[in-house]
Amino acid sequence: MNDTLETPPTFPESLGTFTIVDYIVFSIVLVVSAAIGLYHACTGGHQRTTQEFFVGDRKMKFIPVGFSLLASWMSAIALLGTPAECYTFGTMFWLISGSYILVTVIAAHFYIPVFYRLHLTSVYEYLQLRFCRAVRLIGALAFIFHMIMYMSVVLYAPALAINAVTGLKIWISLLTVGLVCVFYTTLGGIKAVIWTDVFQTMVMFTGLLAVIIQGSFAFGGFQNIWEKSVDGGRISFNELGIDPTIRHSVWSLVIGGTFTFLSNYGCNQLSVQRYLSCPSEKDAKRALYVNCPLMFIILSLTMMCGLVMFAMYGDCDPLLSGKITKSDQLLPYYVVNELGFIRGLPGLFTAAIFSGSLSTVSSGMNSLAAVTLEDVLPHRRFSEPRAALVSKILACTYGLLCVGLAYLARQMGPVLQVALSLMGFIGGPLLGLFTLGLFFPCANNKGALVGVFVSFGVSTWIAIGKFLNPTPLTGLPTTLDNCPDLNTTMTTLVVDYSPVNVTTYELYSPGYESAFTTELTTETTPETSSLLTTFYSVSYLWYSVIGMTVVLVVGVIVSLITCGNRDEPVDSSLLTPCIAKLRSCSCRRGSHKMQRLDDLDMMDTGPGTGYWKMQPADDLETNL
Repeated sequence: MNDTLETPPTFPESLGTFTIVDYIVFSIVLVVSAAIGLYHACTGGHQRTTQEFFVGDRKMKFIPVGFSLLASWMSAIALLGTPAECYTFGTMFWLISGSYILVTVIAAHFYIPVFYRLHLTSVYEYLQLRFCRAVRLIGALAFIFHMIMYMSVVLYAPALAINAVTGLKIWISLLTVGLVCVFYTTLGGIKAVIWTDVFQTMVMFTGLLAVIIQGSFAFGGFQNIWEKSVDGGRISFNELGIDPTIRHSVWSLVIGGTFTFLSNYGCNQLSVQRYLSCPSEKDAKRALYVNCPLMFIILSLTMMCGLVMFAMYGDCDPLLSGKITKSDQLLPYYVVNELGFIRGLPGLFTAAIFSGSLSTVSSGMNSLAAVTLEDVLPHRRFSEPRAALVSKILACTYGLLCVGLAYLARQMGPVLQVALSLMGFIGGPLLGLFTLGLFFPCANNKGALVGVFVSFGVSTWIAIGKFLNPTPLTGLPTTLDNCPDLNTTMTTLVVDYSPVNVTTYELYSPGYESAFTTELTTETTPETSSLLTTFYSVSYLWYSVIGMTVVLVVGVIVSLITCGNRDEPVDSSLLTPCIAKLRSCSCRRGSHKMQRLDDLDMMDTGPGTGYWKMQPADDLETNL
């Protein structure tokens, strides 16, 4: 079986090279990112404490934190995959922006207040406070697995892009960008991560705008591009069907998209760690509200890039002509062939794509180090300087591991595809676990454990079923009518999934179409249950909803069967504010508060880990 991940597209030699100006532009981005890390390593507290390394001493301003939230999730996969989505399937995906508002409101007012008031460093510490140590460890390990695989893919995607543009070997790209990322993240901690995210976000915006502006000039204005897209059937916002197997409908994009992004912005360590770096809860909420319009802007820019590419290639499709092998290579192909005559622009575009990777990987490295120190190694006794050193070593180790896995990705074949498809099913169960604790006072340890295991089981079942029974995808019409060197016309691009056939199967990361497409051989039988086939055909946007719902239903049922929390009522500080208020109105039992004792005063705890215990409210001083 041939693995198309190993075969980057071949572009015209005359355009497939960088000029000196391109290399200078690209190098400037890497040098500035490294300089920011070096600056924060030499200023402030010099990253000598875990609190500074992980949460910036809780002094970060909400505007840069808002930009960092955007950069953490707008990876190269989104920058390459979203224009390809628009080119192939039209503008329906644009409506996912409706979920951004819902995600912002829900995360800001139902999730952030609890995590911030508990003064956590790792969000998975909440799972131990609410349930037990085992639930915390499950959440932390699931996050670690998810982020390692995701970061590896995020690194590999732009390596393919730069290989296509310049011919530079993939391993050189991975080492160059990966080592720069490891350097500034390890030295500068979360401060360097956040400020490089701000810089890299600006680079992403600039690169996308350059494509749109130059395309508008070429067609005499963006209005002409829009009109051509209307004629080509790309402008469509009217899919109102409630069938969950419809890939992109208003319901799947808005509702399914809400829960998909909520798992990222509501309870994922990458996001929560940024909220906790703000000096106040109000600033943490403001950061999320800053992120919301930025998400819409970058989504709009990437969709507009897709329309520009359709206007250029709709009647001379490089996919149909064999110039490229995957739709995710369309944007670099466009830049090289149509904008390569402008010195520095290919370098700027490549820098923009790599900026998406740098921001995501650097955020992931810092968060993985925090989770490992806080959740996986909580019983190790470290002095504060030693803990800070261990944190840097962990961040560096995770960065190098992801660089290695990214380089090996091209050799992994089907193993990589299985890992990528499973990634989309981790966020839902974890979202369900946190939601169970925040919204259901009756939920107990047994319910949480059974619920999350059942949810992971169902998610894995769907992932495997989807992998073995891929759903046919039919793209909107494109032709070869105006190709000067071809006289063959094909009117529709169809991704065929017939039985016993080598097919093209597109994999998805949470919320975005992956930048990878691969070939695999599948065999189906007529006896396959139509019900199961339909189940496997459910849109990827509903995966988080399914995973969360399973946790909630199973968790609540098991908790009620096992008598809930009758013997030890849940502390109100562990419930979302609205539930805590309702509970206080309906039950006036003796209150409890949480006290976090100094780590160095407790046995088997490390700096930043925290040790909490329940005490009657009258017997302690509030020190949160």
